Amino acid sequence: MGGAGFLEEPQRSDDVERMYAGDRESDGYVMNLTRVWAHAPAVHDAWTAFAMASAEAAGLTFRMKGVIVSALAGAFGDSYCSYAWGSRLALVAGPATAAAVLLGDDAEAQLEPAERVVAAWARRVARDPGSTTPADVAALRGAGLDDTEIVSLTAYIASRIAFSTVNAALGATPDAELHASAPEAVREAITWGRLPAV
Repeated sequence: MGGAGFLEEPQRSDDVERMYAGDRESDGYVMNLTRVWAHAPAVHDAWTAFAMASAEAAGLTFRMKGVIVSALAGAFGDSYCSYAWGSRLALVAGPATAAAVLLGDDAEAQLEPAERVVAAWARRVARDPGSTTPADVAALRGAGLDDTEIVSLTAYIASRIAFSTVNAALGATPDAELHASAPEAVREAITWGRLPAV
């Protein structure tokens, strides 16, 4: 299995080069998931636009995105996004908090009340969206979200689940660099999903 997961390395094109250059600029290397998505750059661009629009409409901060993606990645069993977003959350909230969110222990994570509600919603949507109730939505309203923000938040969560699904199904493994740069507490928390490419 190569860097493109179960797929062949994508044929080079201007779009593929653009995606690879973006990774090199932001991360210093081409991520394994990018080698998968580079087979369909237009689909990746559309997904990115949808995720960004949803996050903006929901008013999500970087920290809140870290809480959401870490919570849903842990619940969904996605090791790739757990390493990536657990590490990002650790930068703004500390490694212990990031590890606790990944593990679903929000009390240990010492999250703000609104963050706790949103993390619980992200996990519920990731695990069993058909089990949600009016009480769950009422809790989101109690956390200060209006109905437009609730729809947008849920769309953002769904976009991240779709992203995780494509990566996992097509064999994208967490990058060795991503694994190595993750805080020890984050690495120790992640016991699910595909093993890192180390």
